[in-house]
Amino acid sequence: MKPSLGKTITGGLVGTLLMTLILYKVAPMMGMPKMDLAESLGAMLGIGWTLGLMMHFINGVIIFPLLYAYLLYRLLPGAPAVKGLLVGLALWFVSQTVVTPMMGGGFFSAGMGGMMAAVGSLVNHLIYGALLGAIAGRGKNRAWRGRILGSILPEPCREAHSAL
Repeated sequence: MKPSLGKTITGGLVGTLLMTLILYKVAPMMGMPKMDLAESLGAMLGIGWTLGLMMHFINGVIIFPLLYAYLLYRLLPGAPAVKGLLVGLALWFVSQTVVTPMMGGGFFSAGMGGMMAAVGSLVNHLIYGALLGAIAGRGKNRAWRGRILGSILPEPCREAHSAL
């Protein structure tokens, strides 16, 4: 069984937003080398910064989640978050061996911060993958709702809720 498309896209959106926030706001405060992904993608594709950022979001919110849901989910072992971590690891490897060299950053970020940039990219991709997998893999389990609502609702409402 594959995860729902809505949850998978949501996982990709949350992962991409957090990944982008870390890249532009958190990493520089931690002394990581500056990496403007939108600028690099835009320059590589000849489309400019804004469209480079849009391409990053198209990849993270639509393309990679669709690959995950329709192809990789059933092939990968483990719980949904583990599947997502494996996807994040694979995306990192491709980014460091194919995409980053194409953008002029060298193999494993050798030309844009070296090991520190490569490890920062790894952490960022693992966060993306874990969020993608965890959010996409959430089942239709209503037990959490019953426990939470049951503890705060008055007795007549609990009975009505349990009938749902």
